[in-house]
Amino acid sequence: MQKIKLVADLHIHTIASGHAYSTYAEVVQVAAQKGLQAIALTDHGPAMPGGPHRYYFGNLFALPEKEQNVEILRGIEANIIDRDGTVDLPDNYLQMLDLVWVGLHIGCLQPAGKSINTEAVLNALANPYVDGIVHPGNPNFSIDDEAVVREVIKRGKVLEINNGSFVMRRGSKTGCLEIARMVRRFDGIVALNSDAHVAANVGCSERALKLAAEAGITSELILNADLERLKAFLKSRGKRRFQKNQDN
Repeated sequence: MQKIKLVADLHIHTIASGHAYSTYAEVVQVAAQKGLQAIALTDHGPAMPGGPHRYYFGNLFALPEKEQNVEILRGIEANIIDRDGTVDLPDNYLQMLDLVWVGLHIGCLQPAGKSINTEAVLNALANPYVDGIVHPGNPNFSIDDEAVVREVIKRGKVLEINNGSFVMRRGSKTGCLEIARMVRRFDGIVALNSDAHVAANVGCSERALKLAAEAGITSELILNADLERLKAFLKSRGKRRFQKNQDN
C-alpha cells in the first residue's frame, strides 16, 4: 500500500471561531513541531454562533505569510446560509483570502431534503471565490453526491475528506467513502484535513488517510500531499498571493 505523507493541513480553527480552544501562535507551534510545510487558518464565518466579525477576515493580511518555516494560508470555513448558496462573507472579503471553504452547518442553515441541500451546495460552488466543499459526507445534510462531485471537478475546485467528521459527525464514513470513490473515478482531487479545534489535533488526519486508501485514492489525487501541487492549485484559482509569488 502506498504510504502517503501530508505536507499541509488546510482546515484549522482558532479561538476566533468561538468554539475552538487554541490561539494562532499555538497552532503554528504545533504545525512546526509536526513538520508541516503549510497550514490554512479557516475559522468559521460570521453566521456561526460565536463566530468572528467580517473585520477579522479583512485583517488576516496582518499575519505573516510564513512563520517557523510553515506557510500560513489565510482562509475561512464559510457557512452556506440559504438555498441560493449565499455564504456569510461578502465577495470583497472572500477575494482577499488564500483559501475559501464552504459548508453546511446546523445553526446556520436547517437541514432540508436532498434536492434542496444539493441545490444550496451547487449554487455556492458557482461563486468564483469558493475553492471547495468541506465535509460533504455529513449525514445531517444529505446531498446528491455525484452531482456535487461532478460540479466540483467541472469548476476546478476541491472536495474535502474531513478527519474530524468520523468523531464529530457520526455516520459520515459511508458518504465520505462514496464521495472519495467518485473523485477517483472522475479524476478529481481531494484534501485530507484535520478540522482541528485544538492545536494538538493539527495535522491529525489518520482516519481520512485510511478512508482515502480504502477508496483507492493515490497521492497524486491529494491536494495537500505536495506543496508545489497546492501552490499550483491556488495559483490556478487566481489567488493574489500566488500570482504575486508564482516563482517562490
